[in-house]
Order: sequence, then structure tokens, then C-alpha cells
Amino acid sequence: MAERGRPRAFDRDLALRRAMEVFWTKGYDNASLADLTSAMGINSPSLYAAFGSKEALFNEAIVLYGKVEGPQIWDSLTSAPTAKEAISGYLRATAATFTQPGKPAGCMVILGVLNINDANEGVSRALRAIRAENREVLKQRLDEGIAAGELAADLDTAKVAAFYVTVQQGMSIQARDGANRETLLAIADSAMAAWEQLVG
Repeated sequence: MAERGRPRAFDRDLALRRAMEVFWTKGYDNASLADLTSAMGINSPSLYAAFGSKEALFNEAIVLYGKVEGPQIWDSLTSAPTAKEAISGYLRATAATFTQPGKPAGCMVILGVLNINDANEGVSRALRAIRAENREVLKQRLDEGIAAGELAADLDTAKVAAFYVTVQQGMSIQARDGANRETLLAIADSAMAAWEQLVG
């Protein structure tokens, strides 16, 4: 049976990217429907028809964010030859990614929801899950360092991963508050100065 109604008069992928930028800049709660529809170039009925709800739109936007922004940060974990270089690369790439000219400062996954309430509980839960996954990725890379003989077999990799994820989250807030790339790189280098003590 043929689909009824007029075809969408907008580019869904482009509209999603623009919505992502609004959410990235304002966060889930502060991004109003007016903000979103204006940026996306559509009206509210079209938004609901194409994406279902504001929460569903955000969930698609966060997936897109991971695809287009994530590789710059996470690729070092697989490409670096040692665990130490992997973590250093992760933090230094974070400094660059969180301060890109022409893009919102900081990280959408970290800054998307800052205060949990009834209206954003689902989104907040999704972001917490992503952050937990990110911490696990760091832990797994450190576990690989143990397997390769770079790190002590009894190293608590979960604690080390939690430390470096916390540094990254702080870098996101610093970037949103106006810290430049040089400042974030200095934070990354300072965090790596603690490496030997953490893994020793």
C-alpha cells in the first residue's frame, strides 16, 4: 500500500544535526521546542511526525554526536601502542575536541543534563549509561596494558579509569566556562603527571 501524505519537505539528517547542536549548546532542559524547530527549519508537527518526541529527538542526537564527535577522542585508545600513550592521547584529543572553533564548547554527553527531574529522567538515565560505558572502555584499555605486561597485574584499573574519566568531565565544564585549548592541554598533562603514582 502506498504511503499517504506529502513527502517531508526537509532534510531529516540535516535537521537532526542542527538539533544536536542546539542540545549540545543548551542542554536537554533548556532547549525549547521553539529553539529546536527554528534551528531545524521545521514546525512542531513536523518534528513530532519525524522524530516522535523531544526525548526521542535527543536520543537520536546523542547517537549522532557519538558518531561525529566521538572518534576524535576515542581512536587513540585503539591506535596508541601503550596504555599510557592511549590515556594521554584520549585526554589531549579531549582538549582539542572540547574547544573546536565554530562548535559548542565541552561535551554533550557530560553537559546534556545537569539536574535530574521528572521531565528528563529518561534522558538522564541514557546519558549516565553512556558515561558508564565510556569509563568501561578506559578500564578495558588499561586491562589490555596489564595483559601486555605494561602494568602491574594487581592494578585496580577501575579506579584509574574513574580518575581519568573524572578529569575529562572536568575538562568539559572548564571548556564550557571558557577555558581555551592550551588550558585544557595543561590539565591533560597534569593528569598524566600522576600516571606513575596511579599505576605504580
